[in-house]
Amino acid sequence: MDNLSVDHLTGIKDLTPRDIEIIFETADSFKEVINRPIKKVPSLRDITIANLFFENSTRTRLSFELAEKRLSADVVNFSAASSSVKKGETLVDTVNNILSMKVDMVVMRHPNPGAAKFLSERINARVVNAGDGTHEHPTQALLDSYSIREKLGSVAGKKVVIVGDILHSRVALSNIYALQKQGAEVMVCGPTTLIPKYIGELGVKVEHNLRKALEWCDVANMLRIQLERQDIKYFPSLREYSMLFGLNKELLDSLSKEIVVMHPGPINRGVEITSDVADSKQSIILNQVENGVAVRMAVIYLLASKIER
Repeated sequence: MDNLSVDHLTGIKDLTPRDIEIIFETADSFKEVINRPIKKVPSLRDITIANLFFENSTRTRLSFELAEKRLSADVVNFSAASSSVKKGETLVDTVNNILSMKVDMVVMRHPNPGAAKFLSERINARVVNAGDGTHEHPTQALLDSYSIREKLGSVAGKKVVIVGDILHSRVALSNIYALQKQGAEVMVCGPTTLIPKYIGELGVKVEHNLRKALEWCDVANMLRIQLERQDIKYFPSLREYSMLFGLNKELLDSLSKEIVVMHPGPINRGVEITSDVADSKQSIILNQVENGVAVRMAVIYLLASKIER
């Protein structure tokens, strides 16, 4: 089996197209494991992984923890919301304390962009970025692409629209990088106030009319409106947003073709997507959750093979 070209997963930007293929091929074999009666493999029995979450996250943390335990790793969970970080301890101090406990890998979510990269340059452990501010969320983008590949056979040549709060979304940026590296065409769609100015430089189409975007695409990835990251009002009301950029069954059924609907979760039902769309046969939202564990198992397994013994 090939090795990854990177020692850490801090962002999709650093991966080669071949790296993405290696991760997906590895995830394929782990997906079989997840669906067996005994869902564990002893691959990482002697590896200790610390999950450091400096921001609240239930789904991503659970997905990583499940992936680690399926690989038989020892897992240490650290939630900074209730820790010494509040007392002024720095990121490096926290991590050094954890590393002195002989941890081999750190999975970290942090509110500051670049935190995972900063860490990877300063500690002697493998680092996986579980989201750094509004910058990147590489494993989410990988599981999204993996889910498209599973549903449509490949990502190359597909048209994917990412709808919603692009400005505050780390998922959007990672997805753009991942999709382009695999040969997909990408469009973003949302209110002008939620589309970052630099987006055109990434070679992405921009559309402000949801129907036009949906008629263009094969796959629509509906992002959550991140009210907790918005320090000012970017649109008049959630009701108005959902009227203009929300996906309902009537709109979905009126399109000239069947499209695949995705959502990174957690869903604000009735805002960016209605319940009947989320639960429809065109939605692969639950597949994304299942694939998240397989893809994270693959990333952890591949990076663990680079740990010096």
